Amino acid sequence: MGKGDKKTRRGKIWRHSYGKTRLKANRKRAKAVKQ
Repeated sequence: MGKGDKKTRRGKIWRHSYGKTRLKANRKRAKAVKQ
């Protein structure tokens, strides 16, 4: 029952919004995440 759980309603919303923000900030975060 985590954030990425498709079974829960919040999980769906989180996954949906997470995909969008991840694509946009992926390039910017890539360097920070590796550190």
